[in-house]
Amino acid sequence: MPPDDILFEIRNVTKDFPGTRALDGVSLEVRTGEILGLCGENGAGKSTLMKILSGTYPYGTYEGELIYQGEPLRLTGVRDSEAKGIRIIHQELALVKQMTVAGNIFLGAEPARFGIVNDMRLYSDTRALLDRVGLDVPETALISSLGIGQQQMVEIAKALRGHVRLLILDEPTSALNEAEIARLMQTLRELRARGVTCIYISHKLRELFEIADRITVMRDGRIIGTEKTEDLTEEKVIAMMVGRPPAGRFPPKTRKPGRVMLRVKNWTVRDPENRELYAVKDVSFEARSGEILGISGLMGSGRTELLQSLFGEYGVDITGSIEIDGKPCTICSSRDAIALGMGLVTEDRKLTGLIPMHSVTSNISLPSLPRLSSGPVVDHGLELSSTQQFVDELNIRIPSLEAAVDTLSGGNQQKVSIAKWLMTNPRILLMDEPTRGIDVGTKYQIYEIMDLLAARGMAIVMVSSELPEILGMSDRILVMHAGTAAGILDGSEADAETIMALATMGARPVRT
Repeated sequence: MPPDDILFEIRNVTKDFPGTRALDGVSLEVRTGEILGLCGENGAGKSTLMKILSGTYPYGTYEGELIYQGEPLRLTGVRDSEAKGIRIIHQELALVKQMTVAGNIFLGAEPARFGIVNDMRLYSDTRALLDRVGLDVPETALISSLGIGQQQMVEIAKALRGHVRLLILDEPTSALNEAEIARLMQTLRELRARGVTCIYISHKLRELFEIADRITVMRDGRIIGTEKTEDLTEEKVIAMMVGRPPAGRFPPKTRKPGRVMLRVKNWTVRDPENRELYAVKDVSFEARSGEILGISGLMGSGRTELLQSLFGEYGVDITGSIEIDGKPCTICSSRDAIALGMGLVTEDRKLTGLIPMHSVTSNISLPSLPRLSSGPVVDHGLELSSTQQFVDELNIRIPSLEAAVDTLSGGNQQKVSIAKWLMTNPRILLMDEPTRGIDVGTKYQIYEIMDLLAARGMAIVMVSSELPEILGMSDRILVMHAGTAAGILDGSEADAETIMALATMGARPVRT
């Protein structure tokens, strides 16, 4: 029998996919009432392991054994795991956007009698769960009306419904702002105090060190080690993840800013869903060739809306002006932007950046098809050779050019998203959260790619929610507050306190 404090045991679990061993003899103990941090590079096997624990991959599809509360666990599916008090919150949201918040939280478990839903209880129980995670939205609000961060909190509230013994969270803060992250951390501490066990998967080491009692590191489908958080450092965890000591968080800057490539003046954009609101208001800035201009600000500050509107894909009643390489221009659509030498790596690569079920080749070549075609006929030889060039240059790990993008790790998907725009040979590359949901090793590779592109003379405008990334990669920083430009800082003078003051209050901090 396992010790009393062991809630869950994983014994020698192996999981194969065609041509790939995703898990190789994994053994792990999870203790009652602890928060176990789990990290590793993309493709290390974390998500596969959690899908086995939650019944997504049922018993019989893997080798090895699961022991839950001292008894063998042979799950037949997700409903079976939920009945046993095991819940998982996936990185990709699983909400029905046309339904209400209450309808999503209690989908399939509505309080009903004789087939008639008790709306009063449905809404009161929903309200209690929303209060528990600190989300102040109406129970009757449609999911489609909520921001990504709010939708993530609904997903968390849904997971807390009913009796929960083991809660698995896969990258739960990838779309949350600082206040929402703080509330989630508090919720997890309250759950731990009540004896709920959590497995917390994250690439954000700062969060793991803040919340986890122990940290487990995976690499290449194996467990590298599990240690008490207090006995670890970020440098040691990174070395365990990548198999070597870290080379540094950010590459040394080799670029030299040149002439102004993009000049934006008095850019104002109204929200297309509510024309009385401004998504962006009177924003002016410049981006130079050979420069990375970082854009910081809280969620909802207008960062994404700024990039999308400049690319011709968002907003109504737009006023202001754009100059590219000193020439005034008008951008009404992404087609115009591409023709003028712009590219946009979007925030949500699976929803707006890529076509997940299509091949690597078709995704990378899509914006460049006019150049790869003779009339209506695509030159497939040229398409394949051009795609292979960027796969090699960005070191994208794929089984073949015809592999579907949704079979790749998150880091390789992001590289495909970048390669797609590099093939268009842009002068200006807009990048919205370029390293979201990516492990530290792949992050460094993308940082190197960005630095190299800027060193070659490209102007890069980067939105990021991570302050270390903004400070480590930017030559200058535009901070947004409530749709406006609160300030522009030189990279050498910027610090976290100044950025946060501008982002939260719209003014620099008063120093005494």
